[in-house]
Amino acid sequence: MATVPKYGLSPPWLARHGAATIGRIVHRRLALVSLAAGLAAPWAARAAAATLPRAAAVPGGVAIVDLGAASLRPTATFHGRRVMVLPQPDRPGSWVAVVGIDLAADPKRRHPLSVLAGDGSVHEVPMALEPKRYTEQRLTVPRRHVDLSPQDLQRYERERIHLAEVSSRFTASREPPTLLLASPTAGVRSSSFGLRRIFNGEKRNPHSGMDIAAPTGTPVVAAAAGEVADTGDYFFNGNTVILDHGQGFLTLYCHLSAIETRVGAVVGTGEQIGRIGATGRATGAHLHFSVYLNATPVDPALFLAQ
Repeated sequence: MATVPKYGLSPPWLARHGAATIGRIVHRRLALVSLAAGLAAPWAARAAAATLPRAAAVPGGVAIVDLGAASLRPTATFHGRRVMVLPQPDRPGSWVAVVGIDLAADPKRRHPLSVLAGDGSVHEVPMALEPKRYTEQRLTVPRRHVDLSPQDLQRYERERIHLAEVSSRFTASREPPTLLLASPTAGVRSSSFGLRRIFNGEKRNPHSGMDIAAPTGTPVVAAAAGEVADTGDYFFNGNTVILDHGQGFLTLYCHLSAIETRVGAVVGTGEQIGRIGATGRATGAHLHFSVYLNATPVDPALFLAQ
């Protein structure tokens, strides 16, 4: 049997999960980083600022950064990855960046946002991060999903590369109607984002999403309107649907018992895309729900309207 590297059983986009104990343990201690308060998305200029996610300048959180005024939409990158930039409806001609922060980000280091203006000039906007320590979780799963056989390891590597490419999509032409998400299923939140996971006594990557426990067959719906970017049966994820909402904003739905959509389909908020199951690395029936910004998994709780 080939053992996956100690910290590399699955990268953030593959880190799997199980619904171990039913209970609401979603952590919502937020450190506000927004340099621009009271913002709304451009396609909802009359809507309240709640159309943006809650800001949390911590590893695994979201920074909302005021980019100032410019006649043309600037382009912003964070650690080499393009990030979402939206107009500020209450300040015509001004822009805001919505930045996903990696769970591995070190708050002690500099984390500048690089901004390319329409006139070709480049400047940096500093971002200060606050530390956050996530809770530890211990799980027992079949040995096959911790110590991989050579065949399973090869499969995992193929899937890792593919899912990394999908999660890195940045569809500039599509802008999400809102950054607040509807609940993707009816159930109980059983496992929080960012948990420091130990499988069968061995440390693995942190939990890259939120788990919602419910019986097998419970409908799973799109948390926001978007295009189906990918579907498939993956070693750790099980049956999975990935939706692209535009500008690097994606949602993932994993461990499904059934996939009820297809790649390329355009779905609306609340449209059924699958059913809860326990496929892949799972300890029981549940939905693993992930949110990505600029190819980075971030806390889904920051985006949920309830």
